[in-house]
Amino acid sequence: MSALAHVPTSAGKPAPPPVRRGRSRLLPYLLLLPGAVWLFVFFALPLVQLASASLYDPAGSLSTGYAMTWAFSNYPDALQAYWPQFSRSFLYSAIALVLALLMGYPLAYAIAQKAGRWKNLLLVAVVAPMFTSFLVRTLAWKTILSDNGALVGLLRDVHLLGPDGRLLATPIAVVLGLTYNFLPFLVLPLYASLERLDPRLLEAASDLYASPLRAFAKVTLPLSMPGLIAGTLLFFIPATGDYINAELLGTPNEYMIGNVIDSAFLVRLDYPQGAALSFLLMAAILAIVFVYLRKAGTEEVL
Repeated sequence: MSALAHVPTSAGKPAPPPVRRGRSRLLPYLLLLPGAVWLFVFFALPLVQLASASLYDPAGSLSTGYAMTWAFSNYPDALQAYWPQFSRSFLYSAIALVLALLMGYPLAYAIAQKAGRWKNLLLVAVVAPMFTSFLVRTLAWKTILSDNGALVGLLRDVHLLGPDGRLLATPIAVVLGLTYNFLPFLVLPLYASLERLDPRLLEAASDLYASPLRAFAKVTLPLSMPGLIAGTLLFFIPATGDYINAELLGTPNEYMIGNVIDSAFLVRLDYPQGAALSFLLMAAILAIVFVYLRKAGTEEVL
């Protein structure tokens, strides 16, 4: 017998058997397996199917079937036909993001650093609109911005709108709807970063004769950059692909690319064009996100 068998443990019991290294190495992969299977079945496979559909013969139909002709011309044709909706989607999303930053950053900072015992209540107020349906919230904005609503009446009274001026069915209504519906996705990551901000750093900046604006630029903003990057991405990506706000708050003149994709799949049943537009949208968003992350990472290092 081995000499280790005669060595008693501190409790007088035999030593436990050694842990098998093979099992410990497989455990992380086994924990990842359910999520990987879910992503493969419900993300990777539909993405492959969508890529295949984008290369179908555009002359086909749902009744006669689609032939795989590797029609790469679907992509330039779709872009040429609907480039105004593409540019409008990114323009509306960018304007809404700027508005959300102007409102969301001070709100997140106030909740994280100044709210005190009201912090939890204010956080609930930020996420409370999300307890209701996205559709219901957008329909509520349709009522708020209606021509006979109190808001339009007030703007007419103070001469910010003409006697026949309106907000509903305009680009302003679509941008306001995007800003409102996706604002919590910006505020919550910002709050998470600002909540960890040490107030002593701002006191040190003040002791070093930094103005409040300079202290914000040199201390608060860099330390909140992770939350800012995450929040802007969580806001911008779904806002760009949204179609509900343009459908309910705008007119066909305000339609975004999401409206065109929805119509291609569900109304016109033009699957090749709908799939091609979907991939073009994904590619454009990925390119913007890649450039943004590189730029933001460079500024954070500097």
